[in-house]
Amino acid sequence: MINLKEWINKGRLKSPWVVHFDCGSCNGCDIEILACLTPVHDVERFGIINVGNPKHADVLLVSGTVNHRNKIALKNIYDQMAEPKAVIAIGACGLSGGVFHDCYNVVGGVNKVIPVDVYVPGCPPRPEAIIDGVVVALEQIKIKLGLAEAPAVHAVHME
Repeated sequence: MINLKEWINKGRLKSPWVVHFDCGSCNGCDIEILACLTPVHDVERFGIINVGNPKHADVLLVSGTVNHRNKIALKNIYDQMAEPKAVIAIGACGLSGGVFHDCYNVVGGVNKVIPVDVYVPGCPPRPEAIIDGVVVALEQIKIKLGLAEAPAVHAVHME
């Protein structure tokens, strides 16, 4: 017999809500994230909803280079999300600081401020890669809920 908590957890995996935070990118990654919502890719048909409130989100999509001015806002958004949560670093800037990594005000990638579960490389990454990243993030949430065992390595492939 399944209890109420198990039903809720299974429902969260079937309908993930994502919140997007732009740390100051060139907007290339942001355009590709929004392309996931268009009729061409239509992630909403899979139950993936883009929300504006981190308190309602399961997955945090972060694009752009983290700098000293926005690292506090990024940490606050992360702290407002309920557990279990997953973080996806989008694009070269989110992974390492990108072309701005040597600038005086750049902290680096998202992992310098908050823990990252999934990295989606590219400049900018394709919408298909971002969708794959969300699917991998759901697997990470499933592991955090104790509904699956952790594999050795996760990777998102681009073609």
